[in-house]
This record gives sequence, C-alpha cells and structure tokens, in this order.
Amino acid sequence: MNLLDDIYSLAYWMTGNEQASAELVTSTYRNVKADTQRTDMLKRFRNSYIDRYGQDTELDMKKNNENGSCNSILPKLRERAADIKLSVLLSEIPGLKHKDISLIMDKPVETIRLWLFCGRKFMINESVLKASA
Repeated sequence: MNLLDDIYSLAYWMTGNEQASAELVTSTYRNVKADTQRTDMLKRFRNSYIDRYGQDTELDMKKNNENGSCNSILPKLRERAADIKLSVLLSEIPGLKHKDISLIMDKPVETIRLWLFCGRKFMINESVLKASA
C-alpha cells in the first residue's frame, strides 16, 4: 500500500491533476504481478508518464524552421525535463537513494546527481516565481 501511495503522490506532482493522477496510477498498475519489484513498478510508472504525458512544458522554439531539426529534438527535450523532475520527486517522496533512481531511470549515478542538483534548483525557482505571481 505504501508504494501505491508513493506512486499516486508522484503522479499528482507530475501532472497536478487528480483525474490525470488516477489514470496514470491505473495505467501503471495494469497487468502487474504480485511479485513485481519496487524499482520495476517505478520504471513502469516513468514509462507510463512519458508515454501518456511526456512533459507539457512549452519550449520557446519555432514550429517550422528551415530544416526541421528542432522539431526532431523536442520530444527528447520534453522527456529529459520529465526525467529530471521525476528524479527529484523520487528522491524526495519515497526517499530513494541515488543508486535506486539510476536503476529506475537507466542512467549513471553521476547523471542522477547532476539532475538532482539542477532539478532541485529549478523546482525551487519555479515555486518562488509561482508564489510571487
């Protein structure tokens, strides 16, 4: 039950919406076996989030440029932003260690440390801006 609560909390922080969070939890738990490991469940959550929502951050890039190269990297940039945010939330909500987060994200521990450093700074600054608006 604790893992379900953690996944719902992660889903709510990632989407900001109760209905979207419930849908994300449902898609995460669809076809899950009783012996599924915690890290595998969190990997499944990450994949469900990326597949369903990506990152709805609007990036300030023109839709049509001369060679279309920016359009091909937008999905990867959105996925990276989602991964950075999720790594911070995995560290803060269920309190996972850097090594565990690296297993979930399939990235080296050094990358996770960098993402945590940058992601925390970004999330604090974003919260300060929202609070002052």
